[in-house]
Amino acid sequence: MAEILQKDGNWTFDGDALRLTPGRDRNISVLRRTLGELLVPLRALAGISFEQGKRAGRLRLRLRDGADPLLHATGGRLTEPHDPYQLLVEPDRYGVAEYFVEEVRGALLLEEVPSGPVTEYLLPGPSVPLSVSAGDGTANFDGERVRLEWNWKTEDAKAEAGTRTLALADITGVEWLPAAGLENGHLRLAVRGVSSSTPPKHDPNAVELWGFKKDPLMALVAAAVQARLPHPSAPGPTGGPEVPAAPAGPAGRPGAPCAEDEHDALLRRLRELGELHREGVLTDEEFARAKQAVLKRM
Repeated sequence: MAEILQKDGNWTFDGDALRLTPGRDRNISVLRRTLGELLVPLRALAGISFEQGKRAGRLRLRLRDGADPLLHATGGRLTEPHDPYQLLVEPDRYGVAEYFVEEVRGALLLEEVPSGPVTEYLLPGPSVPLSVSAGDGTANFDGERVRLEWNWKTEDAKAEAGTRTLALADITGVEWLPAAGLENGHLRLAVRGVSSSTPPKHDPNAVELWGFKKDPLMALVAAAVQARLPHPSAPGPTGGPEVPAAPAGPAGRPGAPCAEDEHDALLRRLRELGELHREGVLTDEEFARAKQAVLKRM
């Protein structure tokens, strides 16, 4: 058995599976703490690597495409502090990390585990029931239905429609997108027979996210739903199509603004931040930090 114990978490390998346990340090992200311990079967792995750094190294797992509903639902958009498949390693444990990598790689070769995509989920996804409040609403999922409830920050038209309850059988896809730069994020459910071209702030099947601390938790809702939908690569008829991606802008990133519109977009963002601050959505510290980031780009 190979094991590495760090402040960032503990990884253990028994030859058949890796057990990933998040650390108890206060800097551990809320997503990793909520997700808790993960058991990753060896056959779900495509590879493992270790990168040394001056202050810390990093162990990374690479899962086979389609093995994990969390990675599928988030489209690889989980940033470094929220990614459960990375582990910070202190310099005095570099030797242990390299040994750990050798043990896992040896097992992958011995068991002849392919690195290609899979046609079924090899991890179960987050447990249910699950409830997360972030952005303009709360998403509840009990394994059979998703209920979206709105708060006082929701756009009037969406709030007036009331609580939205969707049966799993009517959901054809799910997508979580984090806020990035001037673009807000969202949790969006694709519903059979319903267009998903409406902006998230007006879409009754989406929760709009503004880049705050609890936003990553909506990724757990997305993963829990995804785990219970037909696998997109399963042979034969499956569930509906994936949620279509937002059209790419000139910068190549979905929704990226044109350079000529950048200044106007920054001004609009400043006004939005001011409104959120006045309404009490942003604390003084959050407002100052967000405002400074926008001013630097101007």
